[in-house]
Amino acid sequence: MTPLAMMADSAEVLARPDLGEHLLTPLERERAGRFRLESSRADFVAAHLLVRECAARLLGLPVAGLTLLQRCPDCARDDHGKPYLAEHPEAQVSLSHGRGVVAAAAGLQPVGVDVEQPSKGTAAEVMERVLSAGELRRVREHAEPDRAFLRLWVRKEAMVKLGRTTLDTLTEIDLSGLELDGSPLRGRYGDLHLLDWEDELRGAAVGVVSTEAPRVEQL
Repeated sequence: MTPLAMMADSAEVLARPDLGEHLLTPLERERAGRFRLESSRADFVAAHLLVRECAARLLGLPVAGLTLLQRCPDCARDDHGKPYLAEHPEAQVSLSHGRGVVAAAAGLQPVGVDVEQPSKGTAAEVMERVLSAGELRRVREHAEPDRAFLRLWVRKEAMVKLGRTTLDTLTEIDLSGLELDGSPLRGRYGDLHLLDWEDELRGAAVGVVSTEAPRVEQL
């Protein structure tokens, strides 16, 4: 079964009556309530609802029948960590949210997704900590370095979500041989299939990684 990815505006997700907050678990509602900014709360809720929709489409099941939980493999706490479906542990899910935009992925294979928006000065501050030497060279030679960095960043962050690497070992992953221009872009890194694209309207880049080539659907 081909992995599925979705991206949408937070407001678009929250406007769907079938994706209301009634689907959230008590813990998700509690976590949502901790956000000081309503916009941040909305993004959190929208991401947790979109990943349910994504998994429901993949599995051919009603979204109301899916319970999203999380578990940290390091500390075993359930208020953060890798998300999973209580009723279908065989399914893999991943979610991400930015400022007003969310992304989700689901598959019967390992899968990871990330959505990012450019932040002023961020690329220059973190590039050397997360990019390999080859990637640094590609970014610095690019006509739009910040844009090139964002494409690499969503790919690597999606690999973290998938479980293939960690934030501390990102420089060991070298994606310098992959294209940086074009949308969408598909590539390979070992056994992994990478798909990423730029959404000009939302000002965001999205990366999806899985052991099978993922597909994208609209909300």
